Amino acid sequence: MRTESNYASGGAGGGATSGDTRPGMPTPMPGSTGLWFFMAVVTSLFALFLAAYIMRMDSPDWHRVALPWQTWLSTALLVGACVSMQASAHLGRVGRMAPARIALRLGGVGAMAFVASQLWAWHALYAMHVVPANNPAGSFFYLLTAMHGLHMLGGIVAWAMVATDRGSGPRTLRRIALCARYWHFLLAVWVVLVAALGWLTPELVRYLCGTA
Repeated sequence: MRTESNYASGGAGGGATSGDTRPGMPTPMPGSTGLWFFMAVVTSLFALFLAAYIMRMDSPDWHRVALPWQTWLSTALLVGACVSMQASAHLGRVGRMAPARIALRLGGVGAMAFVASQLWAWHALYAMHVVPANNPAGSFFYLLTAMHGLHMLGGIVAWAMVATDRGSGPRTLRRIALCARYWHFLLAVWVVLVAALGWLTPELVRYLCGTA
């Protein structure tokens, strides 16, 4: 009987594999390559939005919006989700699939809690009369966090497919690793967004651009 390691390594008798590499080839599998490509596209998209955010800050109607405290709750939840997803990937690699699945579920629950906390943050801003129509800074807060939330929801859909996978072979392990990678990417994007929304000011932008 062929062992799981035969599939993962692509050794003799391994046949077609569902691991991260094809037999005898160092190139990544399409799933891994596709995710890297998707993350590159998403990075470019957010870079364009942030460029528009920076240019819009120079307008006279710009009024800085203080981040609601729920933003920090969201950050903590996303960090926890990433830790759980990374633990799941590690536990799966060492063959401990039962705790790996528990960590995987915790990572997904943390992501869903992140989305819920962001809706809470929007509600808090709305209660303070910060709506998209009356302040461009508020408009960008809703826009940027909504875009991030949509990508998180897409990740949750993919996570749900992985969470219902009862396998324990290389294909399942690769899917868990891809989920962990995407969660880490979304955390990196979120940190950049929070830094821009919370600490980037028109004065700082003019100073950095040499127009102060």
